[in-house]
Amino acid sequence: MQSLAALGCASLDASSARPRLLATAPLGTRLGAALPRLRGGWPAARRGAEQQPPRAQQADSSQSASQRPARPSFSPRRFTSSWDAKEAGGGRNSDSDYLSELGAAQQYNINVDHGQTSGMIDSLFTGNVLGHKSDIADGSLRQYDFRTYNNLYGDYYIAPRFMEKVALHVAKNFLVDAGCFDSATRVPLILGIWGGKGQGKTFQTELTFKKMGLQPIIMSAGELENEWAGTPGKLIRERYRRASELSRVRGTLSCLMINDLDAGIGHFENTQITVNNQMVVGTLMNICDNPTQISIGQGWMENEVLRRIPIVVTGNDFSTLFAPLVRDGRMDKFYWQPTEEDLVGILHQMYRDDGLSESDMATLLRAFPNQTLDFFGALRSSTYDNQIRDWIKHDVVKGDICEANENMKELGRRLAKQEGLPTFEPVDLSLNMLMAEGRRLVEEQDLINSHKLSEVYMKPQRKMGRSLIGLSG
Repeated sequence: MQSLAALGCASLDASSARPRLLATAPLGTRLGAALPRLRGGWPAARRGAEQQPPRAQQADSSQSASQRPARPSFSPRRFTSSWDAKEAGGGRNSDSDYLSELGAAQQYNINVDHGQTSGMIDSLFTGNVLGHKSDIADGSLRQYDFRTYNNLYGDYYIAPRFMEKVALHVAKNFLVDAGCFDSATRVPLILGIWGGKGQGKTFQTELTFKKMGLQPIIMSAGELENEWAGTPGKLIRERYRRASELSRVRGTLSCLMINDLDAGIGHFENTQITVNNQMVVGTLMNICDNPTQISIGQGWMENEVLRRIPIVVTGNDFSTLFAPLVRDGRMDKFYWQPTEEDLVGILHQMYRDDGLSESDMATLLRAFPNQTLDFFGALRSSTYDNQIRDWIKHDVVKGDICEANENMKELGRRLAKQEGLPTFEPVDLSLNMLMAEGRRLVEEQDLINSHKLSEVYMKPQRKMGRSLIGLSG
């Protein structure tokens, strides 16, 4: 093959009027002159002889060639842009260009799984770590189920005894996971908070979590039963693993909290025990015995060790639970019965902005003994009833609240559309107002306990083993 140097020295075409390149011309000039020939001839020859310069001008160009490298001239229409190319076969739209059709018609080019799973890329790049869908593919690591309690505004009262118990349980579990104790020390994984209804077990726990900066994953008793056997047990393991992994990744305290555990897996009279009840109990016992290795059905990994995460459960009667689950090695029990001092502190924090003192709260408690915290919380919400009643009468229905009033539909329209709704001002509460509202609520409670209409509507149950109330003959 003829060398580039020979191309620069020899005449390119003796029969034509093409210029003769000098051997002393720069390499860029010689390459620029050689490229058109390699592409099939001089562009001037193809465009016509009128574009060839006279010999005098060729001589001047040869003399200045050593001073300024010649730039090869390319036709702007020689290369077609991909934006101007049309899809072969016409595509969905005859005016669509190739790139838009590539993204719209060929779905595999925009599939997010491509390049994210081990089945789509070479195993050299996935190794033993990326053998699953990564974060960008399915978003599994973006689904944070944590509760931050940012919705809890205000200064609430937390019973010191309650906060101390929860804080000690969380601290012990994280300390034993960090190796602060010897291997013989047995720390219960579950803290069972139980007591009477409406005593603020869940709310006090949430306030303690917020004070500690702990972000839990919350489960309820309704999630402990499913039409498919084994689903609730797997859900508990998945939630526990998620709390453990994200606590390690995000560097925050976390735990798994199950509300009303006895309502979900408790054994009561005339209730059926399901496979899910047994599997939930077995799952919790297994997590307590080995909290750092939890399987959700996948193959065991050699070095997969989870961070130990404490579990907090609430309930009313833990005697209905499976006895091996509540033994001391697995569950630390805490009976929450607020004292009068605790109740006064909680109520004073609730009504402090209304100008009521601690002595007023003590008087209110003595006037309604054996009432739960929910009862005193209902007193405050019921004080807005008069304002709501006046708004409906004077602003919405323009009359009495009765069947004959044709404007009752206006109330439903406003509530559904959330239009024309008022902003109620806090009621100027007094101790006498709370006492009167409390007596009304007590009357409603007594009516329920005294009438017992269930004894009228349901037949008494005979001793025929387990059956549903009212369905036995």
